[in-house]
Amino acid sequence: MSSPKKTVFIVCGPTAVGKTGLAIDIAQHLKTEIINADSRQVYSELNIGVARPSEQELQKVKHHLVACFPVTRLYGAGDFEKDAVSITTDLFRTHNTVVVCGGTGMYLKAFCEGLDDLPKADEAYRQQLKSDFEQGGIGVLQADLRTKDPAAVTMLDFENPQRLMRALEIMHVGGKLYSEVMLGKKAKRDFNIVKIGLNMPREWLYKRINDRVKKMIADGLTEEVKSLLPFRDCNALKTVGYSEMFDYIDGKTSLDEAVQKIQQHTRNYAKRQLTWFRADKDITWFELTNNKMWLFELREILNFVDSRLN
Repeated sequence: MSSPKKTVFIVCGPTAVGKTGLAIDIAQHLKTEIINADSRQVYSELNIGVARPSEQELQKVKHHLVACFPVTRLYGAGDFEKDAVSITTDLFRTHNTVVVCGGTGMYLKAFCEGLDDLPKADEAYRQQLKSDFEQGGIGVLQADLRTKDPAAVTMLDFENPQRLMRALEIMHVGGKLYSEVMLGKKAKRDFNIVKIGLNMPREWLYKRINDRVKKMIADGLTEEVKSLLPFRDCNALKTVGYSEMFDYIDGKTSLDEAVQKIQQHTRNYAKRQLTWFRADKDITWFELTNNKMWLFELREILNFVDSRLN
C-alpha cells in the first residue's frame, strides 16, 4: 500500500487581511513550518514598509524566505519557484505538511504550476522604456500595458515600474502576451496542494489597510526609508510604501500626502489581489463576518485543514 502524498497548504488573500496570523495558527496546528510568498518580505533591509512578521511571530513558527536577500538582488517568480520547491522537498523529509503564505499571486502560481521559460533581456528596448518612464512617469507604462495586455494588470505589482517594463519587454521579445506566457505552463508537483483564501468585507479591509499604514509611520517607516536612500534605484524599492516616502523625503509631497498615497495605492493593490485570487477556482474561501467571531471561524478553518488530510 503506497503512502499518502504530502500536502502543502497555501494561505492567500489581499494584503492586511490577516494571512500571517492564520498561517501561524495552521502551522502550529500541523506542527510544521512556513514558506513566505510575499515578494517584498524576502529582502533583508525591508521590514516596516512590507509588514514583515514580527520577531514574536517568527519565533512561534520557523519561516523560510523571509529577510534572506539584499535589495540589490533581482529576485522574481522564477527564483521563488526554484527556492520554494527546494525548501518544500527538504521539509517533506521530516514533515507531512508545509504551509505557504503570501499575497503575491505570481509567486504562488509559479510554485503550484511552474512558469514558461522567459525571453532574455532586450537592452535597447529596455532603454526605450526607461526613457518613456523618465519622461512620462509610471502612467505611461501602465497605459501601455493596459492597451497591449489588459489581463496582465492583476498579475504584477502595477505600481512597480521595473515589473511593468519587464512585462512589456517579455511581450516585445517573445511575441506573446505577458498573461499568456505566465499562464501557459503547468508543472506537475508530486504533492497535494490545498489553497485557503482569507477575506473580509471591503470596508473592514480598507480600514485595516489605512490603520496599518498609520502604524508603519508610528513605528519608524520614515527612518527606515531614509536608511535605504543609497539603494533607492533598486527594483525592490520601486514599490508601494517606499516610492511615496522617497517623494516625501525629496520634498515633493507632505507626510500627510505620502501617507494618503500609500493607503490609496495599497487599497488598489488589495483590489487587484482579490481579482487575481477570485479567478482561481481551486481556492476555498473563508470570509471573516464578525471581528468577534474569529475564534469560531479559526476552528472552522482548522477543521477544513484536517479534512483535507484524510
